[in-house]
Parts: sequence; C-alpha cells; structure tokens
Amino acid sequence: MLKIRLQRTGRENTPTYRIVVAEKSAPAKGKFLEIVGHYLPARDPVILEHREERITHWISKGAIPSDTVARILAKKGMKGLDKYFQKYAKQRPKGEEPAAQAEAPKAEIPKAEAPKEEAPKAEAPAPEAKESSDTETKEG
Repeated sequence: MLKIRLQRTGRENTPTYRIVVAEKSAPAKGKFLEIVGHYLPARDPVILEHREERITHWISKGAIPSDTVARILAKKGMKGLDKYFQKYAKQRPKGEEPAAQAEAPKAEIPKAEAPKEEAPKAEAPAPEAKESSDTETKEG
C-alpha cells in the first residue's frame, strides 16, 4: 500500500519535510518512490511547494495521503482531500466527566424513590448532633 507522507529532514530544532510517496511498510527515513513536494514550517511565512498533478496521479493509483499531508494540502487549496481526514474524538474537560456519569443514575431514581427519601431523613439528625458536640468543645 502506498502512502503520501512527510519525511523529516533538516537540522535539530529546524524541521523541514519532504512530501514523499513511499510504501507504507518502508522506514520513515528510508526508501521512497518520488518526492512530490517540500514543507518548511519553521520559516516565518510557512513554505509549501508541491506538484499537484503528481499528487493527484499517485492518489489515482491508490496512494493514500496521511492525515497531516491531507490537511496541509487542503489548506493550500487542493480539493478532494476531505475524505482522508481522520476524525478525532474531542477530549472533555475534567469537570464534565462526573456530570456525564451522574446523569445515568438519575434514570434509575424513579424505580427506587421510596428508599432514597428515607435515607436523607436519617442523615439529617446526624449533622445536628455533630454541631452540638462542636459547640460543647468551644464553650468548655
């Protein structure tokens, strides 16, 4: 299976990439079939040079662009790459997870309403007893 992917080149802390067509199982810095472009994200105006006709040729032959390559090329104006975007699940903020879990037990509450109403009545006197013991220690 052929992939159109980025191949990192350049010095440390100065990434530059080649956009290459390579076998999926080939090493990341290994053998490739063709260089179809360059991507230089570290430059002030980001540079993207690509040969659109060669990329469409390889896609017609069955090459699949990586998610990153598809997004970069789509931003540059190349059409028909939306189907290669991966769908990422959005992470929920930490505060929302317990709220989602709390909604599920609410559906079960109508089945067992009677026992749950009795439980708060039993708990109510207990805090009052604690308050009275606290006042005794403060006064004494």
